[in-house]
Amino acid sequence: MKATSEELAIFVAVVESGSFSRAAEQLGQANSAVSRAVKKLEMKLGVSLLNRTTDS
Repeated sequence: MKATSEELAIFVAVVESGSFSRAAEQLGQANSAVSRAVKKLEMKLGVSLLNRTTDS
């Protein structure tokens, strides 16, 4: 499966902002939607793209 441009844009927003919550706010989406999009991208690519922590 190919990655969509939306999934890639969300991933870039997470990386540039440094967090899922800031990316969600910038994109006007729910945190859960951003997290799901990145997880879906990781599944499509077969790799873990981000090191998730519980730190705020």
